[in-house]
Amino acid sequence: MIFSKVELAPADPILGLTDAFKADPRQDKVNLGVGIYKDESGKTPILKAVKLAEEKLLTSEKSKSYLGMEGVQAYNRAVQTLLFGSDHTVVNQSRALTAQAPGGTGSLRVAAEFLVRHTQADTIWVSNPTWANHQNIFQSAGLKVQSYAYYKAETHSLDFDAMLADLNAAKEGDLVLLHGCCHNPTGIDLNEAQWLQVAQLCVSKSLVPLFDFAYQGFGAGVEADAEGLRIVADTVPELIIANSFSKNFGLYNERIGAVTVVAANDVEAVNAFSQIKSTIRASYSNPPAHGALIVSTILEDEALKSMWEAELTQMRERIAEMRSLFVRSLKDNGVTRDFDFISHQNGMFSFSGLDKAQVSRLKEEFGVYIVGSGRISVAGMTKTNMPVICKAIATVL
Repeated sequence: MIFSKVELAPADPILGLTDAFKADPRQDKVNLGVGIYKDESGKTPILKAVKLAEEKLLTSEKSKSYLGMEGVQAYNRAVQTLLFGSDHTVVNQSRALTAQAPGGTGSLRVAAEFLVRHTQADTIWVSNPTWANHQNIFQSAGLKVQSYAYYKAETHSLDFDAMLADLNAAKEGDLVLLHGCCHNPTGIDLNEAQWLQVAQLCVSKSLVPLFDFAYQGFGAGVEADAEGLRIVADTVPELIIANSFSKNFGLYNERIGAVTVVAANDVEAVNAFSQIKSTIRASYSNPPAHGALIVSTILEDEALKSMWEAELTQMRERIAEMRSLFVRSLKDNGVTRDFDFISHQNGMFSFSGLDKAQVSRLKEEFGVYIVGSGRISVAGMTKTNMPVICKAIATVL
């Protein structure tokens, strides 16, 4: 009886919250925990560009044969163009190679497995705070997780000096996890000068950046959101990027992402990429095709690409509108604490500053579900549920 000794795993802090939300019978309950975009009706829409791409694929697809370990080649080329632009040195010099992977989580795990098995890296530095699943992914792969300062709670702002001080304590060969844009959970990003300083520190300390790039287009736009990554790629000879199209294409259940390795030269890139593929072979062998074909079909068709960019702009602008409405509505409900910082954050999330006791009261008394850390998914707010949210928060403050 081998299973009799297996203990029940603790609930995931985010997915477990969703399970509790689903079991809640209250009609006016609100889920602001999980990071899924919602439109004004509270639904997660399928983008029109995605629907048209799928119709095109339905009539043109001729085989369901296995893909190679690296996935759809056209997709991988499109990923590199989104990440680096159309004429970046790392692409022109064949220093960047990309493999399709199952979502952002799968991409991070492939990267971590590769690094543990084939490099001397044993430690990864992650921001404090960071996405709740980062530590689980990296520790499961065999990495030691250290944290660097990022968020200054007193001012709801970036603690950049403390960040640099902590990273200066890292040893040669350590990995540094960087959020490419729309930092999860704080919504606070580095500016251009700060990105350059981080890149220069990585070079001077021989640190290897690992980018988690899950929200391109949700900050300031597709090109603007890649600015930090491109600054680092211009400066640091080696890095890895794990990106995802769950959010910006709305392809949550397609689990479509990619892992891109950038090496100092084309020979080292080929060698590293061969081991990326070996890691994939030992894990899931080869990826599913549909999500990658949707993305590549859209990005290779100028009309569909323009439609996607317009829809992405609408999503980004709706989130920005909800941020402003949230701040105004809190004031209208008599809240005197300053929440203006939420208007200046980027992406789907806000680090609200609410403590665990307040978060618990929101859930138990009002059916408003947010993560225990106080992270709020602004993308789940609507004009309809905003009064419920803000009245509840005003009560627990």
